[in-house]
Amino acid sequence: MQLLRSFGGAVVAVTIAAAVSVAAYAMVVQPVVIDLTTSGRAMSQVITVENTFDKPLPVEMRIEGLDLTPDGVNATGKDPGELSVFPPQALIQPGQRQSFRVQYVGDPTLARSKHYFVTAAQLPVQTNDTQSNVQLLYNFQVLVSVSPDGTKPTLSIASAEIGKDAEGNPAPVISVANASAAHGYLSRGRVRVVQFAPDGKEVFRKEISGPELQQTLGYGLIGGGQTRRMILPIRLPQPGGRIEAQFTPDS
Repeated sequence: MQLLRSFGGAVVAVTIAAAVSVAAYAMVVQPVVIDLTTSGRAMSQVITVENTFDKPLPVEMRIEGLDLTPDGVNATGKDPGELSVFPPQALIQPGQRQSFRVQYVGDPTLARSKHYFVTAAQLPVQTNDTQSNVQLLYNFQVLVSVSPDGTKPTLSIASAEIGKDAEGNPAPVISVANASAAHGYLSRGRVRVVQFAPDGKEVFRKEISGPELQQTLGYGLIGGGQTRRMILPIRLPQPGGRIEAQFTPDS
């Protein structure tokens, strides 16, 4: 059985393996989002894994490509061979950190950004403890994106309408377009929403900051040339009328 939890943009997969004793492992992985380019110093970056418990932590780094959809990302389950990680495995002692260098080794002439998960996967260990038969294994997924050299994202709100949130309350639904070949993040800017009643009178206005967007929606990845649909974390005062929305990137 596998349990998935999201922590600030990273996904933690907790796998329960039978016939192995309980091992109380814990690890901290930083950063959870990495932006690379196709050449120069920005081709690589370091992921740090810290063992915060009292037993050695065996870790393997795994790579898989991502496909972007209008509603998010889908993992392909396949390593396209465009990233390298060194070392691929390590045994981290209690209280120690291990650095893993991630580097782009793919096509230097990308047409648009590419995206990957690099997973820090805890490996199972055999023990002589026979009092329990399960082990919790933690997998932390780091989002790695590679953009063409010399390009910057160009995000804008293509459309906005009144929809419903998960509880059925009226909420803004926006479509965010990226006219650039380089990916961007909605959380690296702010969104202003204004609602008008059917008679044209303004009834609501709110600006959502980047940190608030990240806390509620995640980083809000928008791929190069992509349009993504999102429900904003706002409860509108009424379901009727119309809304306007504007995105302002961080300077």
